[in-house]
This record gives sequence, C-alpha cells and structure tokens, in this order.
Amino acid sequence: MTAPLILLGYALVVSTAGARWLQHLKWPQRSPGLGILVWQALSGSVVLSVVLAGTALALPTLPVTTGLADLLHACALAVQAHYATPGGAAVAVAGATLATAVIGRVAYCMVAGWSVTRRLQTVQLGGLALVARRHVATGAMVLQHHTPAVYCMPGRGGEVVLTTAALDALNGPEVAAVFAHERAHMRRRHDIVLGAASALRAAFPFIPLFGIAKVQSQELVEMHADDVASRSSDRRVLATALVRLAGATHPVGTLGAGGDCALARVRRLTNPVESLGMARSVLAVTAAVAVVVMPLLIGAAPAVAAAAMDYCPVGFPA
Repeated sequence: MTAPLILLGYALVVSTAGARWLQHLKWPQRSPGLGILVWQALSGSVVLSVVLAGTALALPTLPVTTGLADLLHACALAVQAHYATPGGAAVAVAGATLATAVIGRVAYCMVAGWSVTRRLQTVQLGGLALVARRHVATGAMVLQHHTPAVYCMPGRGGEVVLTTAALDALNGPEVAAVFAHERAHMRRRHDIVLGAASALRAAFPFIPLFGIAKVQSQELVEMHADDVASRSSDRRVLATALVRLAGATHPVGTLGAGGDCALARVRRLTNPVESLGMARSVLAVTAAVAVVVMPLLIGAAPAVAAAAMDYCPVGFPA
C-alpha cells in the first residue's frame, strides 16, 4: 500500500503546489519551447501517477525468479493472497477501476476534442474552397471580411487564412511576418499541444494544474511561434502587425495571430530578454524528464524490493 499512497501524494503535490509554483516563474517566457515541454511533463506525470497507483493496488507484487514454473507458481500464490480477503479484493477492484477510469476519460476527451476540431476544419476548408482566393506572395487563402484577422488551420490539408481587412491593415513585411507566425504553428504542431491541454482540462476540471496548464500553453505556443517567425522577420515588424491585429478573433479549431496575450507578446518582441542559455536549458529538460520518471521509479520500487526478498515459497534454481 505504500507505493500507491506515495504516488497519489505525488500527484496531489504536483497538481497543486507544483502548478502554482511553475505558473509564477518567468523563465518559460524566455524559452517558450522548453516551457511547453515542462507543462506537458507536469500534466503527464499527474495522470501517470494516478494510473500507476491504481495499477499497484490492483496487482500483487511478485518475486523475481528465473524458472517459468516457479514464476507461475509464485504468481498463483501472490494472486491468491492478494484477493483472499474481502478487503484485499475491494482494494484491488478500486485500484483497477481508478486506473481504467482515468485512462478511459483522458482517451475519450482527446478523441472527442480531435473529432470536433477536424469536423469544424473540414467545414471551414470546404467554405474557403468556394469563396476564398490565393494570396500571390504567401500562398495563403484570402477571405473577404471586414475584420482584420490572420489564422491557420493546422493538420492535414491545413491552410493559413487572411481576411481582406487584414491585407488592408498590414504592409508587405507585416503580412510576411504574421504568415511566418502561422506557418510556425503548423510546422511545430501546436494544435496537438493545445488539444492535449484542453482534453485534460475537460477530463478533470477540478484539478488546478490542468486549468493553469491550458492557459499557460496557449500563451507559450504563441510566443514560441513569434520566436520562430522572428528568425525570418524583424521582431518589431511582427510586433507592429500584432498591434494592428489586436482584438481580432478567429474561428473555433484554428490558431490566430492575435489573441488575449497579444499585449504581453508585443512587449516581449519589442524588449527581447536574454536567452535562457545552455546550462539552464539542460536543467529545464532534466527537470521535465525527472518529473515523468519519478512516478515510474516510485511504482517500480515494490518490484525492486521483491527481487531482493523471498516472501513466497519459491526456490531459485541452483
């Protein structure tokens, strides 16, 4: 029972204190790509911890043996002891139910979210094929509309869309900058990042981490796309374009160049901060890996302990 309790405690600490602590750190804005990775690792570790806790409750710990017959005999004895009492059976059923419910809920929300997004994009692409035209310089789809907006539909058959009002509001370099921003969203598959964050938020709205991770991921993917676009465009040109597109909206299931965090992004583009550096980047990646590996180590501890003990009457071959 020790490992499941530790795993559940780990998930509780990470999903509350860990999320709020990371939320107030400033370094993810200096390296949005790494920030996205850490938020994904934090969210994944909570789900993994709960699933492993349920699995540990449902399955008995087995000793290690080199003989197949001895292993099967040990399994039979361990399973019999694990389920012999009403309490043991109840705990095992509760653990299996917990693990299955978490996996099923996450899978359902992810598939449902992806299905809705693809359906909306299919309808939008069909409409664009009828009414939009190609922009000569960028190849984006130009849609007749009075509101300045630039957005993309990632995934297979994805497109970047500009409204005619956006073309009127932006000059040539600014159009190229926002187009590069949207292309960065599509190449880096930011829709998968946001889709996973949204699915976890929908699956478990009562867990603070997933709500915070969704908001943080939405900001970081925009900053990440800004950084990628800035490699081929001047940062101030992109900042000016964002100002002109401030308040722009975009259809559900798409990623837009504007957004609620546009002001913070403009400040970041016009006043660039020093990069995170190699040492801190390695530390961030190490922390992300450690957060995910920790539940695996905790879950494996009973099995490691079982390898060093002989609590079942199983003899090892000489």
